[in-house]
Amino acid sequence: MVNLIWVFLAVTGIIYAMFNGTMDEVNEAIFESADEAVMLAIGLISVLVFWLGIMRIAENAGLLRGLANLFKPIFKRIFPEIPPEHPAMGYILSNFSANLFGLGNAATPLGIKAMEEMKKINNDSTEASRSMVTFLALNTSSVTLIPTTVIAIRMQYDSANPTEIVGTTILATGISTIGALCVDRFFYYRRVRRNKS
Repeated sequence: MVNLIWVFLAVTGIIYAMFNGTMDEVNEAIFESADEAVMLAIGLISVLVFWLGIMRIAENAGLLRGLANLFKPIFKRIFPEIPPEHPAMGYILSNFSANLFGLGNAATPLGIKAMEEMKKINNDSTEASRSMVTFLALNTSSVTLIPTTVIAIRMQYDSANPTEIVGTTILATGISTIGALCVDRFFYYRRVRRNKS
């Protein structure tokens, strides 16, 4: 659906430019923004490779395992249907740890693996389980301590202080995570009450 929206916006803009007589400006903007996108992507690669390397060192040093063990009691309560030693719980904790450090690209494969394992627990049903819905809500809101990608983008555009957003990011993602959990629990318990009555 999103692809259709983007196509509609692009086609509408081009048709409007044709009738408005500004097609030259549109062509120029397309090539300039394409060039800028490539330069931005190349600039982001170095920062992301650095942070992914740090993440790998942290993983090999046992820091991620330590973080996972630290959050395990909390996640056992958030995901009561998943056995504590099940691989799904390991992937959920690893995904959370990666998101904690703003490594969304590294967190994505872990999130997919977590969903696959939860689907097995759900007897390969096509309907999402409670744990899957909760995980999606948490993964989308995700507490972030170091927004590495955003910092990298700010560095690319010569920000005077690219790391000044760290405090606001922690506050915003903390509130969004608490909000996501509250909404998730509200709808879950509402459905449970409706099924009982």
